[in-house]
Amino acid sequence: MNLPRFCVQRPVFTTMIASIVVILGGISVSRLAMDLMPDISYPTLSVMTIYDHASPVEVEELITRPIEEAMGAVPGVEDITSSSWEGVSTVTVNFTWGTNLDVAAGDVRDRLDRVIPRLPDNAARPILRKFDPAAFPILILGASSSLDPIHMRRLLDDDITHRIERIPGVAALDITGGHQREIHVDIDPDRLRVLDISFEQLIQRLRTANVTMPAGFVEEGPYEVTLRVPGEFRDLDELARTTVARRGGVAIRLRDVAEVKDRWRRVTRIVRMDGEPGVRLAVSRQSERNTVEVAQRVLEEVDRINAEMPHIRLTPIVDTSEFIQRSVANVRSAALLGGLFTLVVLLLFLRSIRSTAIIAAVIPLSIIATFVLIYFGGFTLNLMTLGGLALGVGMLVDNSIVVL
Repeated sequence: MNLPRFCVQRPVFTTMIASIVVILGGISVSRLAMDLMPDISYPTLSVMTIYDHASPVEVEELITRPIEEAMGAVPGVEDITSSSWEGVSTVTVNFTWGTNLDVAAGDVRDRLDRVIPRLPDNAARPILRKFDPAAFPILILGASSSLDPIHMRRLLDDDITHRIERIPGVAALDITGGHQREIHVDIDPDRLRVLDISFEQLIQRLRTANVTMPAGFVEEGPYEVTLRVPGEFRDLDELARTTVARRGGVAIRLRDVAEVKDRWRRVTRIVRMDGEPGVRLAVSRQSERNTVEVAQRVLEEVDRINAEMPHIRLTPIVDTSEFIQRSVANVRSAALLGGLFTLVVLLLFLRSIRSTAIIAAVIPLSIIATFVLIYFGGFTLNLMTLGGLALGVGMLVDNSIVVL
C-alpha cells in the first residue's frame, strides 16, 4: 500500500487521525511530570562508619583500609574512593553501569560482615547507603520569629512539621538550628562521694523512675478497663524530688546531690536569617515524585502557615523547582526558535510556500505525537527528553524534504 497516496485520497480520514493525535498529545503534555533530569539509578554505594573521638589517622588505619580491602573483592566494582575525617570514615564504591544494585548491596553486606570483627570495639556498625538523587532537599525554608528560640523551635516541631510532612510527595522535613529544650542535671561529685552514691546508681534510679508501667486491668460489668501507673516526670520540681538513695532511713533527693535546670541542647549549628537567629527547614521529596509539583504544594502550604501564624515567618531560601522550570523553559524556547529558523531557511531555498507549509505542519504534529509516547512510557519532561526533541526537529526536516 502506498501510504502517501492513501492519505491524499482520504483527506477526512487523515484529518481525523491528525486530530486524534493532537488531542492525545495535548492531554499527555498537560499531565507530564516536570523534572530537571530523568530518574537515574547511579551504580554507587557508600559505607559510612562512626568512630567517635578518633583522629583521621586512626580512622584511616583501623577502619577505612580494612573496608577498602574487603570492597575490592566485590564483583563488578569499577573504582573505590574513601575519605577519613575525625571520627568518620566514608568508603564509596562505584560499580559498572548495568550492575544490579540490589545484588551488589548483598555482596557488600557479606563482605562487611567479614570485616566487622576486625574493627575497633568502640566503632559503630558500618552503614550502607545507596546514592539517591531524590534524597537531596528540593526546597530549603528559613524560619524567623521574635519569639523565644526554644518556643520557636517547639512550635516548628509540634505545629508546623506535620503540616508539611503530610503533603503528598513529601518524604521528610529536616530541621536544623534553633534551641531544643533539654533538662540538665548538674551533679555535684563531692556530695555523691560523701553520701556513697555511685554515678551509675544515680543514672539507673532516674531511668527507673521515669517510666510508665502497665498495671493490668479491672472488670467493670461487660468491660475491661486497662490500668497503668504513670511514672514520667511532669515538671522540674517532681524530678528534683526524686529519691535516689536512702541513708539511715533518710531519703536522699536528687536536689540534694545535683542542680536541675531547664536549658537547651548544646548548639552545634548556627542558622541566621537576615542576621537574626533562625531555623533551617529542608524538604525532601519521595522517589519518583514530580519535583515541581511537590515544591508548589509546599509553597502553598507555607503561604497558609504564614497567614495563620503571623508570629512566625517561613521564607523560601533555595527552590530547585524554580531552576527546573527556567531550565526547561530555556530548552523549550530554543527548540521553538530552531524550528522557526529552519522554516525560514527552507522557504529561502525551496522557494515554495506550499512545500514549506507541509513541513511546518509535519514538525509540530510529530512532536505532539511524541508527547503521547513520553507520557505512556513513564518518562518526565526534563532536559534530556526536551533535548532529544530539539535534536529530532532537524531529522524531521530531513525526512520531510526526502518525502517531498
